[in-house]
Amino acid sequence: MLSHELIARYGVWVVFLNVLGASLGLPLPAIPTLITVGASLALATSGSSSALAHFGLTLGVAVIGGVMGDLVWFGGGKRYGERTLHTVCKLSLSRETCVRQTERFFGRWGVRVLIIARFVPGLSLVAVPLCGAMAVKLRSFVAHDCVGVTLWASVGLALGALFASQIDVIFGLISHFGWQAFTVAGIALAGYMAYRYCRRILFAKALEKARISVGELRALLANNPRPVVFDIRSPERRVLDPFVIPGAVFADERKLQGIVERYGANRAMVIYCSCPNEVSAAWMAKRLRLAGVKLALPLAGGIEAWRMAGFEVDPMVAANDVVLSVEKRKFVEL
Repeated sequence: MLSHELIARYGVWVVFLNVLGASLGLPLPAIPTLITVGASLALATSGSSSALAHFGLTLGVAVIGGVMGDLVWFGGGKRYGERTLHTVCKLSLSRETCVRQTERFFGRWGVRVLIIARFVPGLSLVAVPLCGAMAVKLRSFVAHDCVGVTLWASVGLALGALFASQIDVIFGLISHFGWQAFTVAGIALAGYMAYRYCRRILFAKALEKARISVGELRALLANNPRPVVFDIRSPERRVLDPFVIPGAVFADERKLQGIVERYGANRAMVIYCSCPNEVSAAWMAKRLRLAGVKLALPLAGGIEAWRMAGFEVDPMVAANDVVLSVEKRKFVEL
């Protein structure tokens, strides 16, 4: 049978390495590790006066590992900005939604989003470099990140301690079946990751058939009437990249009815965002078509593809620059 004393003895290092690796973006089971170690500590130190000290030490190293890993991405976001955000999204299993979801959370709560970030899948991995890119002060970042990691790790350890007897039964079953149990678990994990990967590939292929290239958009903009080009990037992303495709209109993809009423169903519409695979733009284009718009397409590659093709971009107008500078100052002062 698995030795609770052995896990309790080396659990501190296991927790530290797992939490550090997970914070760096590695696919490590940090929460299951915290729960397992929490249960082992509860069983191995039951009735011992040192139980609280063991839990405190484990929690402390979890916080240190989590903040150390987050500081790496915070520094990357501070130095490389948007490129770091794209990198972390490639590490996320939910990269199709991680950027948009995180930007909305951050837009509402600022650096305080770090307190609950680890409880929302995919949120922490993007929120951390976003704080760096938005020039959040280091001391403010560390303070909020410490609170968030402490709450998250405490929940994991507490769940393990609370359900220690039930987890002990699971330990017994694993010991009984030996490597067979690990093989089944490994196959299940590999199957899940393969499913997510295949779904991502199929989604990308489907988008290839329903997107417009930057060259095609350039040609359409030379015609009359010109298509309406919607920029649906978040205010935070516009702070990082304060340029637009010439003639683009800022829009919220959640307010489709107002867009259709203003521009009509016969006007061609092109949408670009800052999401991997243009997911938000594709979603908006699909909803616009369902609302009766005859031609609504996401722009392949967004504004970055437009730049790469050598086409000009315009700086945001003065009024929008004032709004964005106020928003940026609000985040910096937190």
